Amino acid sequence: MIATLLFVAFLAMMFVGVPIGAALGLAGAAAIALANHETQWFGLLAVPQNFYAGLGKYPLLAIPMFVLVGSIFDRSGVALRLVNFAVSMVGRGPGMLPLVAIAVAMFLGGISGSGPANAAAVGGVMIAAMSRAGYPGSFSASVVGAAAATDILIPPSVAFIIYSVLVPGASVPALFAAGMVPGVLAGVALIVPAVWMARRHRMGALEADMPRPPFWKSLREASWGLAAPVLILGGMRAGWFTPTEAAVVAVFYGLFVGMVIHRTISVRDLFPILREAGELSAVILIVVSLAGIFAYSLSTLGVIDPVATAIVNSGLGEYGVLALLILLLITVGMFLDGISIFLIFVPLLLPIMQHYQWDPVWFGVILTLKVALGQFTPPLAVNLMVSCRIAGVRMESTVRWVGPMLLAMFLVMVAVIAFPQLALWLPAQLGY
Repeated sequence: MIATLLFVAFLAMMFVGVPIGAALGLAGAAAIALANHETQWFGLLAVPQNFYAGLGKYPLLAIPMFVLVGSIFDRSGVALRLVNFAVSMVGRGPGMLPLVAIAVAMFLGGISGSGPANAAAVGGVMIAAMSRAGYPGSFSASVVGAAAATDILIPPSVAFIIYSVLVPGASVPALFAAGMVPGVLAGVALIVPAVWMARRHRMGALEADMPRPPFWKSLREASWGLAAPVLILGGMRAGWFTPTEAAVVAVFYGLFVGMVIHRTISVRDLFPILREAGELSAVILIVVSLAGIFAYSLSTLGVIDPVATAIVNSGLGEYGVLALLILLLITVGMFLDGISIFLIFVPLLLPIMQHYQWDPVWFGVILTLKVALGQFTPPLAVNLMVSCRIAGVRMESTVRWVGPMLLAMFLVMVAVIAFPQLALWLPAQLGY
C-alpha cells in the first residue's frame, strides 16, 4: 500500500509541475514517515542521513568540474576553431555542415562530459553557420541536439560517473573505455541520416559557395582544442590522475587555453562562467542527493525484490526481459532526463542484472545509450531544448528530422546488445 502511494505521490507531483528532485525527495520522505507511523520522527532521521550519503561520494566531485570545463570551452572559442578545422578537412557541399556539427560534438564530448553544455557550444557556432548556408532552423537544431547526445557515451561522461556510484562492480575507467566504441558508432550512425536528409531535401544550397578555411592554419588554431581529450584520457590511462582529478586538470587546461593562448576569456568573465557552472552542478547534485532518499524508501519498503522477481519470473526469457526494459526506459526517457532515469531505475534493475549475470559495464553502456536517445526524444529532450532555443524554433518542428536519427542510434544500441564485445573489447585491452 505504502509502496503504491510512493509512486502515486511521485507521479502526481511530476504531473502538477513539481521539479523532479523535489518530487523524488518529498515522495520518499512521505513513504519513510508512513512506514514508521509509530515513530515517525525517528524514522524521518533517515532523510537527512540519506541526503548527505547520496552526495558524499568521491566520484561525484568530477561532475561540477566537468560541467565547468564545458562552460570554459564554450566561452573560449575552441568550438569555432574545431569547426573551421573540420570544414577544412571535409570541404564544402550539401550535407557537409551537418557532418561537421556531429563530428565536432563528438570531439567536444571528450572534453566536457555534459550534453546540454555540448549542445550550447556546438549550437552557438553551427546553427548560425548552417542558417547562412540555407539549412532550416528546425533541421539545424535537430542535428545539434542529436549530435550532443554522443557526449554521455564518449568519455568523460557524467552519466557513467553516476552509474559507477550506483553500481559498485563498474569502475569509472572501465565505463569510460567501454563507451568509446559505441559512442563513435553512434556518431557515425547519426551522420548517415543527417547527410541523407540534407541532400534529399536539397538543403544547404548556399554551402558550396562559402569559402573553405585553409587546412594548415585551421589545424594550428585548433591544435590546443585537439590536445584536450588526449591530455584528459591519456592522463587517466597513464595513471597520472584519477577521473576526478582529470576533471580538475581539464579545468586548468581550459582556463590556460582561454586566458593565455586564445585570450578569449578575461578575469571579468570568470565570475559568470563559475556562476553558470555552479547553478547547473547544483541542480544535478541536488537531484542526485534527493534521489538517495527515494532509493532508501524503495529498499526500506521492500519494493525492489518483488518487482525484480516478478519481471524475472514473467516467462519472457533473458532477451524478452531486456526488450521490456528498453521499451520501458524509452517511454520514460520521453519525459525524464537521463540522470533522473539512472537514479530511479538502476536500484530496481540491479537485481535483474545480477540474476541474468549481465556484465555491469556492458549493462551500463546499454542504459547510457538509452539515456542518449532520451536526450533528443521529445517532449523533454534536454539537448533539443538548448539547440531549439539557440535556433529560435519550437521543439514540435524538429520531430520530422529527429525521427531518422533516433532510429539510427537505436540500431547502434541493438548492435551493442547483440555483440557485447563492441563495449567490452576496449576495457579488456586496456586491462580494466
